[in-house]
Amino acid sequence: NAKPAAAAANGPGPQQATAPVKPPVLTFEEKVHNFGEIREGEKVEYSFKFTNTGASPLVIEDAISSCGCTVPEWPKEPVKPGQTGYMKVVFDSHGKSGYTEKEISVKINNSDGYEMGPKIQCNIISKQNG
Repeated sequence: NAKPAAAAANGPGPQQATAPVKPPVLTFEEKVHNFGEIREGEKVEYSFKFTNTGASPLVIEDAISSCGCTVPEWPKEPVKPGQTGYMKVVFDSHGKSGYTEKEISVKINNSDGYEMGPKIQCNIISKQNG
C-alpha cells in the first residue's frame, strides 16, 4: 500500500504551482519593408504589425537601430497573448544615397536580450541626379 501514499505525495500540489511561466513571443507579420526609390532628404515611415504568439503578456522594453537616421516607436503597454500591435519605423534619408538597409533590434520581457526585429530597405536617389 505504499504506492497510493507516494502518488498522493507527488500528485497535484505546490510543486505544479511553481512551473515556469511560458514567456511572451514577439512575431512580426513582415520581416522586411522595401520603400523602393526615395529622394535624398525624404522621411518615410512604415508600421510593422506584430502579434504576441507566446503565453504571457509581452512588453517591448527597447528597440534600437544601428543608425540615428532610423527611429522605432512602439506601444509601451503590455500586449496580451494573441493580441497585436504596431511598431512604427521612421527613416530620415537626409545625407544618404544609394541602397540602404536598416535593421531594428528589439528587447522584450524575456531573458534573451536583444533579438533581430524588422528591417527597412530603400534606394536613395541623390538630389544631384534628380
